[in-house]
Amino acid sequence: MPNVVLLTGVSRHLGGVFARLISADESVERIIGVDVVPPPHPVGRAEFVRADIRSPMIGKVIAGANVDTVVHMSVIATPLHVGGRSTQKEINVIGSMQLLAACQRAASVTKLVVKSTAGIYGSSSRDPAMFREDMAAKKLPALGFGKDSTEVEGYVRGFARRRPDVEITMLRFANVIGPRVRTAMTDYFTLPILPMPLGYSARLQFVHEDDVAAAMARATTTPGVGTINVAGDGVITMAQAVALTGRPFLAVPPGTSAAMSVAFRRAGLIDFSPDQLELLVFGRGLDTTAMRSRLGFEPAYTTRAAFEDFVAAGGPRPIDLARARARDLGAGLDRLVQRTAAYIPGAGSLALAGRMGA
Repeated sequence: MPNVVLLTGVSRHLGGVFARLISADESVERIIGVDVVPPPHPVGRAEFVRADIRSPMIGKVIAGANVDTVVHMSVIATPLHVGGRSTQKEINVIGSMQLLAACQRAASVTKLVVKSTAGIYGSSSRDPAMFREDMAAKKLPALGFGKDSTEVEGYVRGFARRRPDVEITMLRFANVIGPRVRTAMTDYFTLPILPMPLGYSARLQFVHEDDVAAAMARATTTPGVGTINVAGDGVITMAQAVALTGRPFLAVPPGTSAAMSVAFRRAGLIDFSPDQLELLVFGRGLDTTAMRSRLGFEPAYTTRAAFEDFVAAGGPRPIDLARARARDLGAGLDRLVQRTAAYIPGAGSLALAGRMGA
C-alpha cells in the first residue's frame, strides 16, 4: 500500500477528481499534489506544492517528502489550454523525462502509475476490431497528444529497465467524456454543427471521467500490473452519438483530416490534431479483458452510459434550426459552414442534413 503519494497535474480537472478520491483512503498517509498553478478546485487532503515537472526541482520534492508512489497525470491532450503545441510538447515529453529521471534517483520510489491514452494505437483502416495491450499501432500517431504519449510510454519502458525494483502500472484510457471534463472530444460534440465523414460511421469507445479517477486510484493502491486498456463496455457509432446530441451535422469527404484540423483551429472552435480526427473516420476498439483480470477494475459506466451522462448534463443541447436561423446563432452556423467549405475541398457542395434520428 502507498504511504506518501505524489500526484502530478493536480490542478487539472481529472487530477483534482483523483486527489479527492484517493484522499478518502485513510491508508494513504500523505498526498502531495504538484502543478505550476494552484488548483481551482478542492483536492481533498492533498498538499499543493507549486512545482514544474520540467524543472529539476521535482526531484527535490520527491526526495524531501520521501515519496514512495508517483502518480503521473499531467500528460496534456489539449494544446490550446496550455498556450500552444510547443508548450504542450514540453510539458508532456520534457516534463515526463525530468519526472522519470527524478524517480530513478529516488531510492524511496517503489511504485509508478502513469495515465496514458489509447491514442497511441492510432486509427486506420487496417486496425484490428479490438486492440490488446501487446498489439502495436498499424499507423503510428504523427502529431499531438498521441505522439507525445507514445514517446512518454517509451521513456517509462526505459525507466522500468533501469529500475526493475519499481512496480509500474500504465493505463491506456479510451477517450474521456463526462459532464465536467473538457477534452477535444467533448469540444467536438458541442460544436454548433458536427462535421461527419461521408460514408463512415466509426465505432467509438469512451470512459467516464469518474471511472478514470477510480481506475487510477485502483492502480495506486494495488501492485503494479504493467500496461492496461481502460474503457467502458460496448461501443457507440458516430451516427448514434450524433443522434443522441440532437445536433445538426455536415457530411464532409473522408481523407480531409488535416484540412479539417486547420479549419477548426482558424475558426477558434476546437483543436483537433489530424490523428484525432482520423478516429472519427475509422474508430477504435479496446480489448479490456486485462482491465478486469489483472487490474481487477470494473467501470461504473458503459460507453453509451458515459456519453449519455455527458449529453444529459447539458453539454450539447438540441438546436431547432428554423428558430436558430432567425437569431444570431443562425448566422454563426452559416459562417461555420462557409469556413469549413473554404478549407475542405468539396465540403461546400454537401448538404447540411439537419438532425439525425435516434
